Amino acid sequence: MANLDLQTTQLIIVAAVALSMLVQAVVVLAAFIIARKMITKLQGDIDEVRTKAITLMDKVQPLVEKTREFLEHTTPKIEGAVADIAVVTQKLRAESDDVQAAASELIERARRQGARMDTMMTKTLDTVDRAASFMTDTVSKPMRQLSAVMASAKAIVETLRTGPADGRTDGRARTEHVNTEQDYYA
Repeated sequence: MANLDLQTTQLIIVAAVALSMLVQAVVVLAAFIIARKMITKLQGDIDEVRTKAITLMDKVQPLVEKTREFLEHTTPKIEGAVADIAVVTQKLRAESDDVQAAASELIERARRQGARMDTMMTKTLDTVDRAASFMTDTVSKPMRQLSAVMASAKAIVETLRTGPADGRTDGRARTEHVNTEQDYYA
């Protein structure tokens, strides 16, 4: 029986191996079928995406062509405009430098003229002040002298006209207030 057991054991092992190979074959076949379905589905999806991409490219192609033509036609104009703007910018920069230099020069001239006018006005006012002082001294001195002479003459006339009052015989007349030089300029 030991032989039988050995044969039976070998038969069981061979059957298990065959069964496992059969199960493995079924699993591989199922995997193959699933992979084939997925590949078929992916090919369909890829074909659909390719079709959509081709139609999209067909629609975009005229737009790309029009854009290319537009750029070909406008590129020289854009380059010319950019060059013109660069020239205008350089001219404006030069003009602004000239204007700034002219403004600085005008301000400096105005400053110098202002200083000159200030000096002239100061000298003129000083001269007028000296002339006024001179005229005051020149006119007032003789006027004071004339005023003093007039006051003396008035006092003499008043004294002679009034004569001795209140019976004094000493020849002194009553003196009234006689204006003096100080009274005229007080």
